[in-house]
Amino acid sequence: MADPVHIRPIERGDLEGWLPLWEGYNAFYGRAGDTALPASITQVTWQRFFDAYEPVHALVAETDRGLVGLVHYLYHRSTTAIAPLCYLQDLFTNTATRGQGVGRALIAAVDEQARLAGSPRVYWHTHETNSIARRLYDQVADRPGFIMYSQALS
Repeated sequence: MADPVHIRPIERGDLEGWLPLWEGYNAFYGRAGDTALPASITQVTWQRFFDAYEPVHALVAETDRGLVGLVHYLYHRSTTAIAPLCYLQDLFTNTATRGQGVGRALIAAVDEQARLAGSPRVYWHTHETNSIARRLYDQVADRPGFIMYSQALS
């Protein structure tokens, strides 16, 4: 990794550095321009990070150049475990730091937070075409073979 990276919990003063990463993440998944998330979702997402009653958490990767990555995760109940499971929902690093260990460090930090919370597992989804990220995911996690289905409700 070119610059040392520090992983830490997000802080209220990070909005200016977090927002371009969040927008980059959403653009990567086709949520930009006419298909962008409403500003209200971004605002509520940001507020949830600082609400003690919310199960949504955020960590950021920081170097001397500022914030270079983000990870959002949440805890939820399951019918297959007593302790809450940890779902890693969003992971993104800026293009300049890809392949330098930032994503791996963010995943490891979520793993540690989940261990401290007593969670038996961290899991996540990615799009099948996300080949760059999948190379990392195949190194750090098992792929159990489940296929995800989704229904939009109007």
